[in-house]
Amino acid sequence: MNQLARLFIVAFSLAAAVAAAVDVPDARTILMKATEATGGDEWANAKTLLLKGRAVFWGKEGAAPTSAPDSYVMYRELDPNRQAAHGAEGKLRITVTNKGAPVWTVGYDGTDTWTDKGVMPRAEADKMWANNFGFGIIRHALKPGFKSERLADGNVDGFPVYLVRLIDPTGTESLFGIDQKDFAIRMVGFLTPRGWHVRTYSDFFRLKSMPRWLQAGKVTLYYNGVKQNEIHWTGAEVNVAIDPKVFAAPAATPPADPKAGAAK
Repeated sequence: MNQLARLFIVAFSLAAAVAAAVDVPDARTILMKATEATGGDEWANAKTLLLKGRAVFWGKEGAAPTSAPDSYVMYRELDPNRQAAHGAEGKLRITVTNKGAPVWTVGYDGTDTWTDKGVMPRAEADKMWANNFGFGIIRHALKPGFKSERLADGNVDGFPVYLVRLIDPTGTESLFGIDQKDFAIRMVGFLTPRGWHVRTYSDFFRLKSMPRWLQAGKVTLYYNGVKQNEIHWTGAEVNVAIDPKVFAAPAATPPADPKAGAAK
């Protein structure tokens, strides 16, 4: 083999190695690109979020939906210093109605969790949020104290994804599926008291008021592989002023005075 051929082989091998390195980004690089694709700093450092849409719910048995309320509204005040993936953070309220009639409401005012039935006991509330909170931690993935690992690639709804394990400062793990083409966040999965929970994201759209923001129009929730519900978002507003009263638990109705009843 002459010298020219050897040089060609070496150059080709180096080029192949460089191409392979480009095609196989590490976990942090994937998370950086996902942050940029979803909205960059505006998305990662959002202060409030107001989402409006509708929902479909399924029960523990049967293939038919059990309900499909036509209004599902979520108010969020995000915690800029979030450290834990699956606990309540910031402030939140979800109001569900159907044809104008209340279905259910749940809220978190930064301290207490409440429903239309009143304030929930702390242990019960912590368990409920552990079954639900999980996506937002990726906004903080590039901050000190967070670790990430790349796992075997996967597929979500027919889209090839990079799979990244994100470990928050408390040691809690979450798995994120990041689209290999456009770096949209297509999946989050984590262990909950109810079992293995997965959320998939699809039907993305950009906000007119914030063109960099990539919003999932459909969120599908699974527990132990079984679909629980779908949320179809049709509108989103970012960094809008939200009245603190929205997050406050409704005032408890005082018990009736037994003496007043006896006097009648």
